[in-house]
Amino acid sequence: MSRELFKFKGGVHPPEHKSESNTRPIALAPIPNFLVIPVRQHIGNPAKPLVHVGQSVLKGQMIAAADGYISAAVHAPTSGVISNIDLQPVPHVSGLPDLCITLVTDGLEQWIDHGPIDYQALSPAALRMQLRDMGLAGLGGAVFPSAVKLDPGAAHTCPTLIINGGECEPWITCDEMLMRERADDILQGVAVMRHLLGSTEVLVGIEDNKPEALAAMQAAAAQLDFVVEIVAVPAIYPGGGAKQLIQTLTGHEVPSGKLSTDIGIQVFNVGTAYALARAVHHGEPLISRLVTVTGHVLRPQNLEVLIGTPMHTLITHAGDRDGTTGVLMGGPMMGMPMPDLKVPVVKATNCILVKSSELFPTLPKALPCIRCTRCADVCPAELQPQELFRFAKAGDFGRAQEYHLFDCIECGCCSYVCPSHIPLVDFYRYAKSEIWANEKEKRAADLARERHEFRQFRLEREKKEKAEKLAAKTQAKRAELTTAPAGGAVASEADAKKALIAAALARAQAKKVEATPKNTDSLSAETQREIEEIEARRAKIRELAHQPLETEEKLK
Repeated sequence: MSRELFKFKGGVHPPEHKSESNTRPIALAPIPNFLVIPVRQHIGNPAKPLVHVGQSVLKGQMIAAADGYISAAVHAPTSGVISNIDLQPVPHVSGLPDLCITLVTDGLEQWIDHGPIDYQALSPAALRMQLRDMGLAGLGGAVFPSAVKLDPGAAHTCPTLIINGGECEPWITCDEMLMRERADDILQGVAVMRHLLGSTEVLVGIEDNKPEALAAMQAAAAQLDFVVEIVAVPAIYPGGGAKQLIQTLTGHEVPSGKLSTDIGIQVFNVGTAYALARAVHHGEPLISRLVTVTGHVLRPQNLEVLIGTPMHTLITHAGDRDGTTGVLMGGPMMGMPMPDLKVPVVKATNCILVKSSELFPTLPKALPCIRCTRCADVCPAELQPQELFRFAKAGDFGRAQEYHLFDCIECGCCSYVCPSHIPLVDFYRYAKSEIWANEKEKRAADLARERHEFRQFRLEREKKEKAEKLAAKTQAKRAELTTAPAGGAVASEADAKKALIAAALARAQAKKVEATPKNTDSLSAETQREIEEIEARRAKIRELAHQPLETEEKLK
């Protein structure tokens, strides 16, 4: 009996362009002369370098350690020598450089000692920390550290585990080829996920335009000792998005501002499951991944690529052609343009799409919005893209948030159907970045204000405490001096004041005796004369201090 499927709102059917790269088997990419390995390849804190320039490293050796819970380690993809630890161009939409470790390869491929992990003998927490130290991160796009996603949290179990084999975006076929050629390994990784999450239901969603992948995964699932349901889902973009796949397979919607685990569901990409299997059953950290190299090249194909390989190396290997107009990392809907072909392959790189004017004609100039609402019709998040565009353009970020800006998954469906050719997603990204920047500034200002207020409170408290101590000390001394030691008779107020002054002078004289002058030997005549004048003035002041006050003379 086939599983009942559900529909999500919106979606589009762009040309697939899958056949260009899925007709060749997976091949190994060449090892370049050097690898540029960013320490920030995942969501969360960047890894901290452990190596130094000139150090020799082996394949699989940790070269940067995870920094905190939401982080992941980075490893040497091959053996060689560290030549630089500095800022280098990286594949990021900002075009800004980031800290990278450059490894000059030696071509020997010498591994560290490594072997399988007996994951069933380890506690879940210990196993997750091992996976964090092996650099495991999601390979489906978000690159979230896998150790965090494999923690079921306070519930201790996550009933439903979904493996995402959708790969709905045009041109990209790395997940399809992975399922066709390495289905057994993928499901071995699924078994580890199921063990950590305590899942009782395991679903694998694969688009129905991938019959070879469906057949391979079904054959592999038949060999398991637990039930894995392989489900063919309709081929529609963005049906491979995590929230859309959850809705298609289960009928459940992830509430706004919530995570899928809040409704008992966790989703992993097939590439992540494969990397997990290599880590647990072979002891291999995440040092390579499958990358689709396609578009305006002679031999579009899927390559197993070492992390840190410059993108121009892969384009040359696939056969570069004249007329290239740009390169995207990712597909045409959600991919980002690369600022430089020297940028390296990272854990998030699933596709290198080479553009040309024939394949990707220049879009016409954007025209004013005509309020046709086509963007709203195709939005899978059920948003109002035309309103979000209006608020983002006007800088009204508060209203944009009220219209659930952060529920936008930036799939690009709205831009794809816009008759005015407005780059809508670019406006949403701009609005999000401005909101994040404003929030960061507000947090910094709030922290500064709190620190200032606490400092003022501390100074006032210390001032008050000091005054109270001085008052108490004065009161005690006055009580001591105004009480006669023998008969208990009380002296006059004037005598008490005299006694306080005398005590203060005595303390000052004692301190003077303690503070012995230094460097007084072999003084010049002029210096000695200045000292004598100062001492004479001090003597005159002491004499005046001991004389009775004018008011006291009158009283006498």
